[in-house]
Amino acid sequence: MLRLLCRSSAGSQTLVRWARRSQRGGGLLLHGARSCTSSRRCHGTGSGEVNGQPAENGSGNALYRDSVLLPKTEFPMKLTGQKLLDRELQIQQECGFADLYSWQRERKAKNKFCLHDGPPYANGDPHVGHALNKILKDIRNRFEMLRGRQVHYIPGWDCHGLPIELKALGDLGTSGLSPLQIRQKAREFAEGAIARQKAAFQRWGVMADWDQCYYTFDGTYEAAQLKVFQEMHSKGLIYQDYKPVFWSPSSGTALAEAELEYNPEHVSRAIYATFPLVTLPPKIASQEGMESVSVLVWTTQPWTIPANQAVCYMPNAQYSVVKRADNSEKFLVATERTASIAALLGTDLQTVGTFTGSLLEGGICKHPTIPDKQVPLLPANHVTMVKGTGLVHTAPAHGMEDYSVASQFKLPVECMVDEDGTFNELAGPELQKLSVMTEGNDKVISMLKQCNALLKEEQCVHSYPYDWRTKQPVVIRPSKQWFINTESLKDKAKEALQKVRVLPESARSSLLTMLDRRTYWCISRQRSWGVPIPVFYHKESGEALINKYTVSHIAQLFKEKGSDCWWELPIETLLPPEVLKKSKAGAASDYVRGEDVLDIWFDSGASWAAVLEAESDSRADIYVEGKDQIGGWFQSVIAAHQLSVLSTLSEKGEKMSKSVGNVVDPDVVINGGKDPTEPAYGADVLRWWVAESNVFSEVQIGPSALSSARDSISKLRNTLKFLLGNLQGFDPRLQAVDPKQMHYIDQYMLHLLREYSIKVTDAYSEFDAGRVIRVLQAFITRELSSFYFSIIKDRLYCDAEDSLGRRSCQTVLEEILDGVTRSIAPILPHMAEEVYLHAPGHDKEETLFKSGWIKSSSVWRRPGLEEAVEGACAIRDSFLSSIPGKNAARYDLTVAIEPGLLFELMESLQEEPTSTTSQLAELMMAARVNLATKMPRDLDPEALLNHGTFLINLEGGVIREESAYSIAVTPTSAARCLRCRRYTANSADCLCPRCQSVVSQAH
Repeated sequence: MLRLLCRSSAGSQTLVRWARRSQRGGGLLLHGARSCTSSRRCHGTGSGEVNGQPAENGSGNALYRDSVLLPKTEFPMKLTGQKLLDRELQIQQECGFADLYSWQRERKAKNKFCLHDGPPYANGDPHVGHALNKILKDIRNRFEMLRGRQVHYIPGWDCHGLPIELKALGDLGTSGLSPLQIRQKAREFAEGAIARQKAAFQRWGVMADWDQCYYTFDGTYEAAQLKVFQEMHSKGLIYQDYKPVFWSPSSGTALAEAELEYNPEHVSRAIYATFPLVTLPPKIASQEGMESVSVLVWTTQPWTIPANQAVCYMPNAQYSVVKRADNSEKFLVATERTASIAALLGTDLQTVGTFTGSLLEGGICKHPTIPDKQVPLLPANHVTMVKGTGLVHTAPAHGMEDYSVASQFKLPVECMVDEDGTFNELAGPELQKLSVMTEGNDKVISMLKQCNALLKEEQCVHSYPYDWRTKQPVVIRPSKQWFINTESLKDKAKEALQKVRVLPESARSSLLTMLDRRTYWCISRQRSWGVPIPVFYHKESGEALINKYTVSHIAQLFKEKGSDCWWELPIETLLPPEVLKKSKAGAASDYVRGEDVLDIWFDSGASWAAVLEAESDSRADIYVEGKDQIGGWFQSVIAAHQLSVLSTLSEKGEKMSKSVGNVVDPDVVINGGKDPTEPAYGADVLRWWVAESNVFSEVQIGPSALSSARDSISKLRNTLKFLLGNLQGFDPRLQAVDPKQMHYIDQYMLHLLREYSIKVTDAYSEFDAGRVIRVLQAFITRELSSFYFSIIKDRLYCDAEDSLGRRSCQTVLEEILDGVTRSIAPILPHMAEEVYLHAPGHDKEETLFKSGWIKSSSVWRRPGLEEAVEGACAIRDSFLSSIPGKNAARYDLTVAIEPGLLFELMESLQEEPTSTTSQLAELMMAARVNLATKMPRDLDPEALLNHGTFLINLEGGVIREESAYSIAVTPTSAARCLRCRRYTANSADCLCPRCQSVVSQAH
């Protein structure tokens, strides 16, 4: 097995290998000589060195400066301010960022990758939420393209809806404007927002064909959307009904749950009210003490009391009739709530009788505010014992669960609230025109007091739904709307979800919970700016006319003319004779067109039909959207393969919201602001921040986060500059060394580079750009800066320019440069292309993104190589620990290993018993290394001794051997070489043998 390690020829392979491990030794070369003489003789030093620095004037060091091969590159160490911005734009232009997407679409590729873009909302300037979304997608797209896949990615915009309408109209409102006038203003506003957002996305380096985007206000898109609508309607999934919906009085429209924000600090006037039992439940009527009992209810919405139609109980719970100790009033309450209610009232409650809730069947109560009205006691599973009394006031018009009870028991659903949030005439003259959330609520409480039905009032802080746009409370009120029957889709959706990979996995339960909770989805909106619901109503009967013939015809009109034609064209064109005939309907003049538009979540949710139609089975590989998109978006795209959930928070941990101004402006991040504390960071810093953020939790942005990102890129840039500088004049196409001829440390670095490339590829594949950065930083810090670079600097700087050892090292540095540059390219495309412009080994016109992913080879992993180098590193660690804080180059090292595998491995690194030029000496960073099977008898008594063991594990554990070693460390007697500064010269006024050879060959 050990013969797989190629032994080196002492006359060639180890001719010029020198150890410079520590930062003390390596760093000194940066101050190295810049001139030399052609003489092969030793030269005097004059004053020598002071504090480790080379002597300047009159010193022999200056004679050799120009013979030291220090790094040279035009790649700038640092770019800031306007120079940085100009350079990024120049890179975009020179490297064809604008044409890259089209180029990769036209090339031949065995595999395809489709990321379907959920459309951002066209209602304002680009914000950091957009940056998270678009850059995260772009990182994945660029990675897949580099791997050779043909990427399908069409950016889009969500262009309809109330927020755009409100912003477009401003203070004008809708009064006096026709729907077409409103739509024109809204379209112009959306187009302006799209232009600004699109320019920002391009500046961020997002790869796409920006001339081929999709917009939900395009006629072609609207036609595709109506096709989805028609298919769902024909299956009975879309229907019209009169039922409770979330209604926003401030917006004047119905809202879907996805359009709500819950305010956890909402304060309500909660009340305890009594409903006198006028008919006792038959099964408890015979029990003693049941006379004059009132049912006690608790509600945070007193304004709904006038709409009460029942009081609900939990059939399996225990209930008690209790009597107040202070005034003998009797109440029916849940048994487990008795103690809490007694504490609230400040009196003892004596139990008169206790029974199971199912025995309450048949009980009838008197309505507290409406004379002669009676309401039944009914069983319901939504009753809880967390708060209140265990008995729930039920108003079917103003509660989703209440409506379910009404549907089951055929209760009336009477709406007492108008669209503006005020009581209507059904509520009676005392309440009519009063706002239900303010003075109307107060009036109902006053009415309860007047009829002695108010037992207690309290302030209740709880979570309450608000309109996501106006930030005002909503109410639940019944309205005739169009709905999607999500209940019937639930099982199919759950089945499909099991086949979908969800990131993070924790989001899966949220998706399932939403599917369970949402039995229907209200998709109609009472606005003008949107896709009209293609329905007609009979003028006399009000019956809806909608079928596959009418919808298909309207869809074709939208495709040709856009949805404005719904208002522009006469009814006879919208309902031509052939459509009416197929629909078996009367004359077109008998109908009026509907005035509602579709929910914008249905707009964006149907995007797959408009965008992915050309792709096989209209499915994408990945959807990546914010958690707010799970609602309507998820319902329509459950067939996707993968979803990702994002949330965006500011650096203070506050939820970002562009509507409240708590947003970091990405334009300021890139170009800088007026404040001196807002420097120009450029697009790559923004992209690095996105990649580094944990997008599945709280994403934070601010000065410290951006400054940290900039510093990280600067450190990376420093590493890349070092690599480029040491590849000056090297052409890997002509001068690369075969891995089998390389130094073992160089071969080992190729092995580590391959491991790095595998880890990075896996991280990108797992949608974990943050892990990419962590792997990159660990590789640079541990493998490169702290290990490889410090070891090979002497060989790079002081060996002959065309020597095998130096070319071996340069071959590896070029592979590292190429691998690291490609690995960061999806995240930092501007810097990656800039590095590639300076990198050797390719034609000038070639760009990185057109040249593929990291090119690592399986031959880089050679049996025994890892054990040889890591065994040497274990010995080196023992060596360095013996001389803490001191320069290893000033010491000689003796290594004693008993014959066995470890000794053979070390022999492969140093064939001679003693050497200053072996690969082992280079790894050890010592002046000289002596290798033996036992310690010499004449060992210096002052030598520092240390011991250790190293476990050799070869061939997957088939060969395992723990080997012991001993080391002895003594100060070297050699002098410091004037050129390379290693302690390998025979005297202080001479060059070491290696440097004498290099200098003489140069002249």
